[in-house]
Amino acid sequence: MTTTRRTMLGLMTAALLGTGAVAQEVTLRLHQFLPAQANVPAHILDVWADKVEADSDGRIKIDRFPSMQLGGRPPELIDQAIDGVADIIWTVAGYTPGRFPQVEVFELPFISPDAEATSRAYWELAEERMMETEFAAFKPLGLWVHGPGVMHTSRPITDVGDLNGLKLRAPTRTTTTLFTGLGATSVGMPVPAVPEALSKGVIDGAVIPWEVVPALKVQELVGNHTEFPGQALYTTAFIFAMNNAAYDGLPDDLKAVIDANSGLEFSAFAGRTMQEYDAPGRELAVGAGNNIVTLSDDQVAAWKEAAQPTIDNWIAEADAAGIDGTGLYEAATALIAKHSSGN
Repeated sequence: MTTTRRTMLGLMTAALLGTGAVAQEVTLRLHQFLPAQANVPAHILDVWADKVEADSDGRIKIDRFPSMQLGGRPPELIDQAIDGVADIIWTVAGYTPGRFPQVEVFELPFISPDAEATSRAYWELAEERMMETEFAAFKPLGLWVHGPGVMHTSRPITDVGDLNGLKLRAPTRTTTTLFTGLGATSVGMPVPAVPEALSKGVIDGAVIPWEVVPALKVQELVGNHTEFPGQALYTTAFIFAMNNAAYDGLPDDLKAVIDANSGLEFSAFAGRTMQEYDAPGRELAVGAGNNIVTLSDDQVAAWKEAAQPTIDNWIAEADAAGIDGTGLYEAATALIAKHSSGN
């Protein structure tokens, strides 16, 4: 090759590099279990994906697959992230009972007064105790909880005794334990299965936040809704995760884009956003003329007393399993209190 040709080739390569024509481009598949128009995909996951695409100047593309379009069932999502079936997933930690024992502390009854505060506590406690243990097989991008859980039932529920004989969908191991202990027949199932189960009488009710009511049309399937004002009977912990190899294979500048859009503040945003969308869901039930049971402070106190054995038993079981349930519960409640006070 002559000197002139070598010079021309060098100039052409430099020009291509300067224009980004040979910049690395990455397509990541985001898989989750809800329809694309549901609140979490539309107002949290898409916001995250759009921001990542913009911040990477288009070098990262996020292909979104709602409603389990890549196959499998919702409980398989976490393994899809680990195995690389999907590059990024959003799932419920409790869909795989026992898989994330430390996460369960945030799903205990009446522990969460506010989704944003609890989501901040969840991320911080995970950084302290979980990243090298139960989260080691994938890269957590966001960890959060939803707003206060509400009972949506075929008959009014006011007192604890009203649960006797009620077939109630429970989303997590801790809620299954709670409602079984309070007299209900707990039925576990992923949230997309709730409408059919209600319509066929497989269950008499479900515990979900108001936020998910519009996507499931729950207000058309039951006529009663029981709220715990200023309290959360329960909440559910979510995991937004990326395949380790997919993350590790990115160049450093694209890793930085993922990191800048993930973590504590994104988790807080996600929890806050879910709770903000409780209001439209509640309005649908009001508009349908449904019966909304708003418990008094004394009634809530009775429910708290009835739920305390679930908390005590969980702590004892965790201690016996060697995961320091006492310390976890104390750390979680302290972090939630810190973030609830704005500190």
